[in-house]
Amino acid sequence: MIANIHKARRLVLQALCCLDAQGPKVWDLLDLFIGEADEPPATVSAARRLLVGAFDDRPACDEILTRHAKRWELGRLAMVDRNVLRLAVHEMRSGKTPPKVTISESIKLAQEFSSAESPRFVNGVLDSVMRELCPHGADQHEQADQPDQAGRQGPAENPEPPAEESQ
Repeated sequence: MIANIHKARRLVLQALCCLDAQGPKVWDLLDLFIGEADEPPATVSAARRLLVGAFDDRPACDEILTRHAKRWELGRLAMVDRNVLRLAVHEMRSGKTPPKVTISESIKLAQEFSSAESPRFVNGVLDSVMRELCPHGADQHEQADQPDQAGRQGPAENPEPPAEESQ
């Protein structure tokens, strides 16, 4: 059976947010959370692999994100946005997913789990990261920087992070 990678990413994002808030002491609970998800075994397995990789890769991902979200302290970003970005940078670093797919999936996660402004912020930061990590992919992504038929512009250079919503 083929894993639904979008559903795996959804599980991983939720787990990364829990780890961000609670620390590694909740690892066993997160493994249980993923294992009990109403998803096929291939999706659960993919989520577990992606979670381990993304969690282990956090220091390198945070270093990259600090360079590309220049005016924003990583710890002050909304937790969901920070972890959407970490997951995406991990995937770009691994090279297993095309960068444009990673960015598209990250925008979807931001739309689903964060504020209305988050998708544009995530897109702008990840576009900048892609230009560093995947210069061959940046040429293919150039079209996203052009206005669309409605006149909307692509990713901003140093986008403003969305205001963190109080819960």
